[in-house]
Formats: sequence, structure tokens, C-alpha cells
Amino acid sequence: MPGTLTAETLAAGTEGPKPTRRRKKSRDVASQDIQGKSPFQIAMGRLRQDKLAVSCAVIVLILVLLAVFADVINNLLQISATQDGKYALDNAAALEYDGLPKTGPPLYGFDSAHPLGLEPGTAIDNLAKLLLGIRTSLLVATTATVLSTIIGVVIGLVAGFSRGWLDRIISFVTDLFLSFPFLLGALALTPILVSRFGQNDASLGRATFIALIIILTAFGWMGLARLVRGQVLSLREREFIQAAQVIGVPTWRILFKELLPNLVAPIVIAISLGLPAYVTAEAGLSFLGIGLSGVPSLGQTVNVARPYYEQYPLYLFAPVVTIAVLVLALNLLGDSIRDAFDPKTRR
Repeated sequence: MPGTLTAETLAAGTEGPKPTRRRKKSRDVASQDIQGKSPFQIAMGRLRQDKLAVSCAVIVLILVLLAVFADVINNLLQISATQDGKYALDNAAALEYDGLPKTGPPLYGFDSAHPLGLEPGTAIDNLAKLLLGIRTSLLVATTATVLSTIIGVVIGLVAGFSRGWLDRIISFVTDLFLSFPFLLGALALTPILVSRFGQNDASLGRATFIALIIILTAFGWMGLARLVRGQVLSLREREFIQAAQVIGVPTWRILFKELLPNLVAPIVIAISLGLPAYVTAEAGLSFLGIGLSGVPSLGQTVNVARPYYEQYPLYLFAPVVTIAVLVLALNLLGDSIRDAFDPKTRR
């Protein structure tokens, strides 16, 4: 009969609203999870869910730990430091008449005491030299990245917030550095800096180390400065900046307390992408002979091993593969960080 409530109708009526309530409850839970999270926390959550980023971060962490504990690992492997603090054996007992090692490749089989063999001509353990080279390259790249980031952020903040002649001067200097060839500058400045700091052979390694960091920093801050300047140009017209100016907040506080926190994402992205570039630049300059000297590095090892690529390929491939793995992991991790901090991405 019309208007009569049957069992089927009651069952349908009682079960109908349940999916709607469940969907509403799930939306409320999701909104509660997102609520209160900063953009940095959201980006870190994206990174933790990115399997490629986690894998690359693990690889980079392993290489960093190998670099930090290089001396400990060498001591555990009982590699003695007998030649001016370098990890080496007795040259007369460890080398053939033609300079090749008497143990391990290329003339003999695998030697567990020296997994990567010995360096021809010096009998330095290749594994020890590789670990020390990783430490030196990462130290140079990290120091240059930190210094260039600080310089780029400060110059970008000042240029973007200022108006008139100061902004024009800073922009002109930035464009001038961008137009100058990096390799030509390295070739010209390296001998000058080395002659200034390296007074004798004992200080040559420290002089080349300082010179390389100065060169990488001098030619590495411009991109970040232009990026920060562009972001500040748009942020300085926002209401919170204008309100801070109206109430008389000091300029330095506006720059570093109001503007800088809003630039964390592009700065983190620039650091993640700049670090592998500095590793490659250090290896390239050391390979060309204008980088580090007197201290082991990945690029210097490749340069020394180049003449032995036919008879002793392991000597050359070990540092080359290490550089490739390190730079590839840093680049992929930088791309993942860029995607995680991009609010438009859906990865």
C-alpha cells in the first residue's frame, strides 16, 4: 500500500546514509592530518614516500660515512701510513722493476689485504686513497656550497628589497660574473692563489684547497642570487612586508625574519642541485691539473690513473665509478627535493 513502510524500505533507509558518513569521516581525518603542517613538513613527507629519493639518500649517506670514517676503516684494514702520512707500503718491497705492484692486479690475482690493489710507482693502497679522495671532494663541495649559498642569499635579499641604484649595481656585478667563463677564471686565478698561499711544498696542499674553494665560491653564487632576487621582488609587495615597513621594523629584520623564512624552498632546492655540480667541478679541475695538489681527491686520482687504463683498468674505473655514483645519487636526490617542495606537483 502507498505510504506503508516495509522491511526492505526500512533496511534501505537505515543503510543509505552510512557511506556518506564514512566519506565525511575520512575527509575529516585527512584534513586533520594535513592541518597544522608547514610546507617543509609536507615536503619531507613527500620525500619519505619517494622510494627513489630514499634510495639515493641512503647511497649518499653511505659515501659520507665512508668519507668521515676513512681513517678508522684504513686502520681496521691495517693499512700503514709510512710515507709522509700517506697510506702506503715499503716501495722497494712492494713494486716490480717497472713500477707495477708485486701483489694484486694487474700482474697478479685478487689480494684481500688490498681489495683495489696498489698504486703503480708509489705502492699507495688504492682503497685508502679512494676513501680519502671521497672525503676531500665532499669537503670541498660542501664548503663551496655553504659559502656560495650564504653569499647568494645575502646579495639576492639586498638586491631584491632595495630599489634604485643599489639594485642596478648588484645586478650589473651579477651579470658580469655570469658572463665571465668559469674555466678561464680557474686557469687564471689558480696560479695566483697558489703562489700567494703556497710558500713551500708543505703548504701546497692547503693552498690548492683554499684556492679551489675560493674559485668555486666566486663563480657559484650568481644563480642563487638571481633566484632569490626574483622571489623577493614579488614578496616585498605583499601585505605582511608592507605592514612591517609601516610599523617601523628594521630593514635587517624584514630581510632575515620576514623574507628569508619564505625562501626556504628555493634555497634548499638550490643547495641540493648545487652540491653535485661542485663535486663534478672539483673532479674536473683536479683532472685538468688546476685543482687540488698534494692531497688525494677523486679527480686527481682519475688524472693519475689515466695512463694505466689499458694494463690496469681497475685503477681507473674505481674513482670513475665512485664519481658517477655520487653525482648521480646527488642529482636524483636534488630532483626529488625539487619536486617535493613544488606545491604544483602531485608526486
